[in-house]
Amino acid sequence: MKEVEIPIEICRKGAVIPQYQNLWDAGMDVCAAEDVKIGPGETVVIPTGLKFAIPEGYEIQVRPRSGISLKTPLRVSNSPGTIDSGYRDELGIIISNTSDLCGCDHASFFTLNTTGNQKGVYTIFKGDRIAQLVLKEVPRMKFKVVPSVSEIGEDRGGGFGSTGI
Repeated sequence: MKEVEIPIEICRKGAVIPQYQNLWDAGMDVCAAEDVKIGPGETVVIPTGLKFAIPEGYEIQVRPRSGISLKTPLRVSNSPGTIDSGYRDELGIIISNTSDLCGCDHASFFTLNTTGNQKGVYTIFKGDRIAQLVLKEVPRMKFKVVPSVSEIGEDRGGGFGSTGI
């Protein structure tokens, strides 16, 4: 298996270096570097306390953890997010609480250990695994203007929803 060395800086006390949980996992879990409350309808940036120097030709994708998506109304908002090779600031994970503002109890407080996709205010604690990071090679695109793309390859026909549900 190919390994690519990624220089990492810890910029907040107690930040956790991402880790693979299993030998063949594609993503490394990344943790929150501070406690954050997320109310219904809110979108927040959760700091990780980490900065990266990603080599040219690569990106790190930020993806949701499936257990959080199944068990809570919390979503990684720009999934998959991209950390470009030229970005050197702290990684923040954008999380939205999709709890309905009208349909939840604002006095109910939950954590990532809550099951049943409960609606309400969620607290992410420092050290909670909140997303996963996947390293991807990024080839550069080069466009070639042509008179018509319909003459190249085969048109599968149809667009949005054309293959049914």
